[in-house]
Amino acid sequence: MLPSIPTVAVALLGATTVLAQDSAPQCSLTKKCPKETPCCSQYGQCGVGAYCLGGCDPRMSFSLDSCVPEPVCESRTMKMENTDRIVDASKYLGDASKADWVAQGTPLTHGGNVLLTMPAHSAGTVLASTVYMWYGNVKARMKTSKDAGVVTAFILLSDVKDEIDFEWVGSELDIVQTNYYFQGIPNYTHSGNITDSSIKNTNTEWHTYEIRWTPEKIEWLVDDKVGRTWEKSKTWNSTTNQWEFPQTPSRVQLSIWPGGDEKNAKGTVDWAGGYIDWESEAIKKDKYYYATVSEVTIECYKTDKAPGTNKGKGYTYNDAKGTNDTVVDGDDNTVLKSLLGTGLDMDKDYPKDPSESSATQDVIPGLSGGGPGTNGQAAGGANGGSGSGLGSGATPAGSSPNAACTDGFQQVCGASGDQNNGARSDRMYGASAFAALVAVGAMLWL
Repeated sequence: MLPSIPTVAVALLGATTVLAQDSAPQCSLTKKCPKETPCCSQYGQCGVGAYCLGGCDPRMSFSLDSCVPEPVCESRTMKMENTDRIVDASKYLGDASKADWVAQGTPLTHGGNVLLTMPAHSAGTVLASTVYMWYGNVKARMKTSKDAGVVTAFILLSDVKDEIDFEWVGSELDIVQTNYYFQGIPNYTHSGNITDSSIKNTNTEWHTYEIRWTPEKIEWLVDDKVGRTWEKSKTWNSTTNQWEFPQTPSRVQLSIWPGGDEKNAKGTVDWAGGYIDWESEAIKKDKYYYATVSEVTIECYKTDKAPGTNKGKGYTYNDAKGTNDTVVDGDDNTVLKSLLGTGLDMDKDYPKDPSESSATQDVIPGLSGGGPGTNGQAAGGANGGSGSGLGSGATPAGSSPNAACTDGFQQVCGASGDQNNGARSDRMYGASAFAALVAVGAMLWL
C-alpha cells in the first residue's frame, strides 16, 4: 500500500496561500529586478532569499552578483531510500553539504524508493539538486508515471536557462522523449525520441536514463545504450555568432507535472496526451499520480582548465552573455544567513523584533504548476509550443495548480493575456509570517 499525504500538512499548506495575495515584481532580459528585490527567479519574478538560490538568473537580476553563487559540482551517488537528504525549499539556505535535493511539492518514500507525487488538482513535485554540474554524466534509475496528461521529467537546467531533457508522456510509455535548449531560445527542432525493443512500459519497468554532457556533445542513454547524440558543431548560429548549445552549470531536476491540466494551452494538452482524468482509477486507488526514483548518480566532468572545472566553492558569472567563457569557478560563499539575504547581502538576518520591519518581501519563488525547465522559454519572452513549460516548481499537495504565466508559453495558467496572475509566491510579513512558513515546511518533511 502506498503512503498517504498527511491531512494536517495539506490543511496547513492550503492556509499558506493567504501569505501571497499579490504578484512579485516581474523580470526579464529587458526588465531587470529592482534593488529591493534584486533576484530574478526562473519563473520571471523578483524577490530575496530562495529567489537568489537555485534558478536565479543573473542576466535578469538587478546585477550579476545579486544571485548567490551556485555550489560547484560534487560527484555523488544518491540512493533514494528515504527523504533524509531532501530538504523543503522553505528551509534551504544554500549549504549543499547538508542536503542532496531541494523539494517543492510532496516527495514520499515507499519500498526503499522516493515517490514524486501529484495528488488530484495539484501541480506535482520537483526535486532539484543542491550542486550544479558543469558538464559531466548524470544517471537516474526510475519508473515514470502513467495516464494521459501526466508528464515525468529528468532534466539538467542552468540558471541562464540552458536545458537538456528526458521527458515521458503518460500515454506513450514505450517512447522516451529528449530535447535541449540554449538560454531559453524557443527552437523546437531540437527534440528527438528514443524507441527500443527493451522499452515497453516505462511505468512498470525500471530503466536507467543517463545524460553524458561534454563541451562538444550531448548523449542520451537508456540502460547504458546510446539512444541519441547531438554535437555542438551542429549548433553554430552565424547571425548571432555563437554556439547555441547548453554550456553553463546546471542543476539536476526530477519531476512530475500536469501537462494535461485544463488550464494549459491546447498545444500543451495535446502533446501531453490529452486532459488529465483527476478521477481516474489510479487516483481513486492511490490518491495521487506518482513517479518512482531509486538512485541518482552525478559524475563531475574531469578537467584542469575551464570550462567544466569544479575546484572552488561556487560558480558565478562575470558577463551577462551567460556563456561558458563567462562562468567563474571561485571561492565565494554559497550559503545565506537567512531567507532575507541576497547575493548582495549574504549575512542579512531576520529582525530580532518583528516590529522593526513591516516590509513585505517574496522569499520562496514560484511553487507553480509549470513543467520542468523552460521549454525554450526565457522569462517574459517568445512564443511557445508543446513540451515542458516555464518553471519547475510545484504547489504543495492539496493546493490547486497555480502557475507563473508568461506572455509566451503557458503551463497551468488562467485566461490568455494574464501574466502571473496565478503565481503563488510565499511572502515575508515580518518574522512571524516566516515562522509560519517554516512550520508549514516542517509538515512537508517526511
